[in-house]
Order: sequence, then structure tokens, then C-alpha cells
Amino acid sequence: MKAFIKTIGLSAALMLGAAIPASADAELKLAHAAPESDLQQTLSVFFKEEVEARSNGSIKVSIFPAGQLGNDAQMIDGARSGIIDIAMSGLNNFTGLVPQAGVFELPFIFPTRDIAYKVLDGEIGAGISAEFTQHGLMVLGYPENGYRNITNKRGPIKKPEDLAGLQMRVNNSRALNDMFALFGANPQQIPVAELYTALETGVVDAQDHPVGIVVSFKFNEVQKYLSLTQHAYSPLALVINDQKFKGLSAEEQKIVTEVAKEAIAKQRDLNVSKEEEMIASLEKDGMAVNRDVDAAAFQEKVRPVWDGFIQANGDELVNKIVELGKSQ
Repeated sequence: MKAFIKTIGLSAALMLGAAIPASADAELKLAHAAPESDLQQTLSVFFKEEVEARSNGSIKVSIFPAGQLGNDAQMIDGARSGIIDIAMSGLNNFTGLVPQAGVFELPFIFPTRDIAYKVLDGEIGAGISAEFTQHGLMVLGYPENGYRNITNKRGPIKKPEDLAGLQMRVNNSRALNDMFALFGANPQQIPVAELYTALETGVVDAQDHPVGIVVSFKFNEVQKYLSLTQHAYSPLALVINDQKFKGLSAEEQKIVTEVAKEAIAKQRDLNVSKEEEMIASLEKDGMAVNRDVDAAAFQEKVRPVWDGFIQANGDELVNKIVELGKSQ
């Protein structure tokens, strides 16, 4: 675990894979949009170090954080075409290719992280993952962004009515767009790389992200209030170009898939263990944190959002997830 945590702050030369034996047979370019201070980078460096070590240098991994190779859509396109080998992005960014994956974005569908992990790592997640191959991608797993919470400039969000009239930045998840519109906010889709400036200049008043993203993108500098609504679990997807993966030897494929699984497990653990610490740091820096949220009121009003997904994609996946949750 120490080796995993220490990765933040490694030199650029190490992150870009400078110290690699000349005998490397395969190079994997891994890209994500998060800052180097984010746990997505921690996962990436762990993946790099372990893959290179276990392959005895036959695989070189180069990391490109902070959107160096483009925004989320561009990275996904790059991974599909083979310009990028591995991309990590919010699962919502893949729903244009695999609409069924939007089930994981539905508000309040995952009452606990344990249920989310069982769904994503089990039969349901495997079924969704299989849909990616027709788009040239293989899913290595689903890292964690975390539970989404709301920040804004106006005041605490305790009940759905408190969102009325807010200019709300949203991602491209149809479910979240529908939810905020249903609650009377005015949703606007803005890329995360442009969000700090949009909040600072008043283009939008509010946004929703997991706590780790609020910290790593420093949204607390331009937002006063954090309300722990936990209205949706937000998974990432770690994908590799399918042809690139098939071009690896059987042993190299095993190394890549095993290390990805370990890296995701460790990143999830760190997300959980550091969450309260991050919340405390936000409070220390002057953010007003509100835990007094009427979760039942939010849950009662989001059913039309679920109905919209069901109308477009059927109810099989929703029913399976709900039933699995009841069995826990």
C-alpha cells in the first residue's frame, strides 16, 4: 500500500516511462483527464510500475494525465483508433457508445459501495463490458470516482427544492441532466477542464462531483457550499484498445488484466479511506459542509429519471440491480 500511495509526486521522467529497458517489446500509452494529485494518477502509476516490473520490461507504460492527450471524448476516440492504448474516463462518457451503461449512472441505484462493486465486478458489469468490444475497446475494470455531491455559491442543499433556479453544471449523463431539470435547476453541459473557470466567472452557480474531484480540481476555491447529497455513484471505466490487447502475448495479457484489477481495488480503498480526510481539508480551507440532507425526499422524486432510462433501454438491468441490492 505504501508503494501505491507514494506514487503521487513522482517525477515527470518516471511517469512518462523514461527509465525503461531498451528491450521493451510493447508500449502502452495511458491517458486520463484528472490532475496528477488525483487518485486516478495514483492508480495509473501503480499500474505502470507493476506492469513493467512483472513483465521484466517487455511492456513499457507511458502516462499522460490532466488531459494531455485531449478531453474525455478525444481520449476515448483515441483509444478506439489505437492512437492511445489505454484510457480512463467517467463511465458517462461511454454511454453514447453503450447506452445500457447509463444504468450505473441512475440516481440512488447503488445504496452502498459494496452493492456497486458487486454489480460492476459481477455478471451485470461483465455483460455491459462485453458491449464495448464492438467499438474496439476492452474493459479492464471500473475504478471509482465516488458518490457525487453538490457544491454551489448560494447555500446548503438540504432538499430538492433548494436546487430551484441554480445554473447547474452537469456532465453528459442523461440521468443527471434529467434529475437536475426535474428539481428545477438549469443544467448546462460543460467539460470538466473548463469547469473551474465557468464557476469562477459565474457561467454556472453549482456543480456535482465526488469529493476527490472537488479537491483535486480545487473547486472549493470558487464554491462556498458542499452538500453531501450522495445522489449518484460515479464509476470510471478503464479501457484498452482491443487490438492492442490481442497483440500482447498470453503472459502479457495476464499481467495487464491482473494488475488492472489490483490497481482498481487499491484505488477504491483509497477513495473510501481518504474521503473524510478530504472533507475535513475542505472545511479547514473555509468550505461550509452540509450533511443535513433529506435523502428520502430526493429519492422519492427521481423515479421519472429511472422511467426515462427504462423506456429507452428496458427494465431488465434496473430490476437485476435492485434485486441484487435487496439480497445484500
